[in-house]
Order: sequence, then structure tokens, then C-alpha cells
Amino acid sequence: MNSKPVPADRLEEYSSAYTLSDMEIFVFPSLLYPLVLANLMSPLVWKWRDDPWFANFPKLTPYRRILRLKQYVMDHYAFNLDLETWGLTTQPQEMARFAPFIAPETIAKSNALFGYEGDKFYFDLDIRRHFGLDKYVADVIPFWKTETVEAMDAFRYKPGHGNQGAGECVSLSTLYAAALYILCGISLDDIFLVATPLHSQNFVDVHDGILTNNRRLVTKAMWFNGTELSTKARRALEHEQITIVAHRTGWVHAVYPEASIDHAAYERFRKKLRAFLQIPVASEILFNFLRQNSTRQKCFQIEHACGGKRRWIPAERAYAFENSCSYKVSDRTRDKLLAEMDEDDFFAEPLPDRIPLNKFDEFFKQGHIDLDKEEDRQRLAREVDCYHANACEIIKELRAFCHLEPRWPDANQPRQFIRGPSIDLKPGLSREEIIAALEALRAENPVADMAFHAFRDLSRVDPRPYFKAAIERSPVCLDATKTMELPMVVACLREMPDESIYDSTRAAQPDEVWNAHRGDGFEKAVALAAILHARAPDVPFTLNASGESATLSFDGKDYSFPSRKKLHLDLSWPI
Repeated sequence: MNSKPVPADRLEEYSSAYTLSDMEIFVFPSLLYPLVLANLMSPLVWKWRDDPWFANFPKLTPYRRILRLKQYVMDHYAFNLDLETWGLTTQPQEMARFAPFIAPETIAKSNALFGYEGDKFYFDLDIRRHFGLDKYVADVIPFWKTETVEAMDAFRYKPGHGNQGAGECVSLSTLYAAALYILCGISLDDIFLVATPLHSQNFVDVHDGILTNNRRLVTKAMWFNGTELSTKARRALEHEQITIVAHRTGWVHAVYPEASIDHAAYERFRKKLRAFLQIPVASEILFNFLRQNSTRQKCFQIEHACGGKRRWIPAERAYAFENSCSYKVSDRTRDKLLAEMDEDDFFAEPLPDRIPLNKFDEFFKQGHIDLDKEEDRQRLAREVDCYHANACEIIKELRAFCHLEPRWPDANQPRQFIRGPSIDLKPGLSREEIIAALEALRAENPVADMAFHAFRDLSRVDPRPYFKAAIERSPVCLDATKTMELPMVVACLREMPDESIYDSTRAAQPDEVWNAHRGDGFEKAVALAAILHARAPDVPFTLNASGESATLSFDGKDYSFPSRKKLHLDLSWPI
């Protein structure tokens, strides 16, 4: 049955639960967790349990389950950040839309699509060129929409994606959160969604902690291994402020003075993430640091015995050779790596003005080095007697590698923690039990209520937010049909397979219909309504769904499509 009507002052927020763009989630942080809950309710994620890949899953430890889940995600989903996937909009249009809710200058300082460039790293990166926006006028921005698991799976219908799904970072993080609960039995209490201006990931409080990073997982050991993958995984927390932390108990946001997350849960998250991002310096960590900082490798050389004779090799050659074998400079396999290298890579005499890396194996055995203490930093600096760089610069960079302090959302001003109702779903519930539990919470918990909108079940919600999002925010189908005459538009819709990417009484948005090139008749009628409204925005219209059909009445003409959704709705525009 339908829920009570959405209040007029929350219609914009609730309609955003259907498009879930990055900028909408920034303005309305209450949207982030409902997508996790929508994926928890989705039958698609529950079907994963029938895959042979997850056979004997209950016998595995939670950590091994998580690793197998990661491989499943890697095999079935690609990372997608294509500008054209969900179309384009403009900064002025979105600024005007969000003006009643947040100051334009606040958005510009905090969101990458509205001018944010973070620190020097992102200024040098040139964000617009990096994302391919430089080919458009300066105020054009992508309408990056976060995908439900159904929309992610529907990428397989798009050319070039084969039989693989896809999604952007928020889509993958919310999918991971749901799958960790459903398949791995991880409590929602141990999953924290972490958003920065350009990225979204999860921190999972298991063992030393795990970060999801798009399709991959990052353990603490991986965080400090200095590889290219880890370097990319580190960028968001190294260079950006955390803008949103979302949890089953609520959220905290960098620009809003009140936070609904449980303060104890938030402090646990801060403590655990801080510990994850810090490690004592040791010889292996120093060598990992050099792997990441290739410009510092020229300060070092490695000694090795070749045929019983002492030989020396520039550190950068040894690190480069790691790419061709499974051994590493930084661990116990170093001698095996060097043994595989050609003898003519080595020099018969020590290289001038280079520090022997081998000496640090013994140095760190002599005592613990605390990089927070000046005395210990000086001890280490005396060993780094480099002619190519100031030792203090290297020590400073090493400390930053070993000791990252995130820029927390409440770093600039304290937050008032006003805890709201929590989402309490103990591990082990069935899909039906989850839906029933969330249904029971709707009256008192706005996040649970909004989850049914993100879930797209029009039989359980006020349909006006769905309709508003469809009519106002469907740039893909508008752009694709802008040169078509109306009969051609209707013909294209009718020729599409009559199948929805959503089951039951759940409905796709017009751009999902167009991208997947398929849809139920009700969804096709809504897509046609969006296209006609863009061509004649002042014309009022109605859309009626009555069991077996859906009919759009626009400017004196009726357009009917057969429907299997069995919806009974009377929608009108203006809302």
C-alpha cells in the first residue's frame, strides 16, 4: 500500500532518491543510506547466494568470505564514470535547484562539480580536464547518478559492456555494504560509508579494518605496500576532506551543524580508521615508501652477493624489476628478486652518493623509531645522508606515508550530535524479514521511509517524487531524441523489448529505460512524458496506469502502452 503523501517541503529531497546524483547526495546526506537498504531489499543481490562461487560460504571465516565477495564483484562489475551515461546538466541550473537548502558558496567550496579543487594535488590535476569536461562550456557538469544494483546490472545491455554490470564509486560502495551483510554476515553496525568530494568508499570494522575502493578491497597491509593500486586508493583520504559519514545510526556532514549518527559509533569509527591509517616505521615500511615515491629511489642502492662477490645495483632498477616477477624489494623475497636479475645490471663498486638500503634492515632492529618524536626523526635522518635531497624532506614524506590523519567532517567546527532512530537489522535476517522490519520503521525513521523510494516500489510510496524526478531529470533520453520527430520517438519506445530492469511494481526512470533499451509500458509512457514535457514545458498532462496498460494524455492526444506492472496510478503535471 502507498505511504502517506510526501510533504511539499521534502518533495525535492524524496525525488532525489530516484536519481541519486553525487550532488544530490551531497546536499541531502539522508539519501546515502537508503540506497544501501534498497540493495538489501533487492532480489538480485540475494540471488548471488545461489552462485557456485559462494558454495560452502558458511564454513569460511568472515575475512575469507569478504575476499571471495571481492573477487565476485571484480568479475561481474566494471567501474564506470563515463560522462554520457547519465547525461549533463549545468551549474546554474543545479545551484538554483539547491538554493533553498544550502548556500551556493558552500557547495562551491565542498563539491568538485561546482568549483572545488581541494588542495594543490587537485589544482594540478585540473579536474575538468581529468573528467573530460574541458570539451564543454565551463558551467556544464555531468549528472552522475548513483545506480541501484538493477541499474548496475543493466549495463550489460549497453554496447561495449559485454555481459558485465558497471557502476560509479557510490554505486559500488552501497552495493558492497549490502552484499557484506547478505553474503558475509557482517553487521551493519560495522559498516561505515565514507564520502569525500570526489570519491565514496566504506570502512568495514573487521580485523584491522578493510576499505572498499570501487571494485577492490584495501587491507591495512595493502594501504602501506606502496604499489600503484594502493597509491590510487590512498588519494581520496590523503587529499580530500571527508564530507559525509553514513551509518545505520545516522550521518554526519561537513557543512551541516547537526549530526544524527550515534556519537559513540562515530568515535569508534574515528578511532578505528585512524589506527588503520597509521603504522610504525620499519625497514619494510621504508622500502614500501620508496616503491611509492619513485623520485626518492635515486638516493639509494642495494648490495647483493653475485657468485660470491659483492655487487651494487641502483634501487630504481630493482623496483622496476618487481613488475616482471612475484618477488619484492621490501620483504624476505628480496634476494630471490635480485638473483633473477641479469648480472650486468649490477656494479662492481658501490655507487657514489647513494645510501645502501641494506643497512636499514639492521638499523630498525636496534630500536623503535617514533616519527612523532624529534629525537627519533633526527636519528633516522642521520642514516639518510642523501646527496640528492634534504634528509628532512625525506623524513617528512615518510612520516606522511606512515601517519595519515584524515580531515574529519567535524574538523572545522564541532557538531551537535542529535541521535535519531537507528536501522536495527541483525545479521541473518531473510530478505522478507528485512522488508518487513523496514516497513515497520517507516513511520518513525525517515531513512527507512526513503529506502522504499530508492527501492522504486511505486505500490508502497507516494509516486509523485518518482514522477518529479522522471520529468525534470532525464537528460539522456532528451538528448538522444532531440532530432527525432514525435512519431519516431514513439516508434523507438514501442520497438524496445517490453521488459523492465526492475521486478514487480518497481519502476525504472526514463534514462534507465533509454540506456538499457527496454522497459515496461508504464516506464515507456513516463519516458515519453519527459520527452514531450521538454518540448512543450507549459502543457499540463496526465498519466494513468490501470492494471494492464498505461496511458499518457498530452495536448489532446493519448499514447497507450501495454503494462505488466499492475500499477493503479493517476499522475498529473504540474504535480
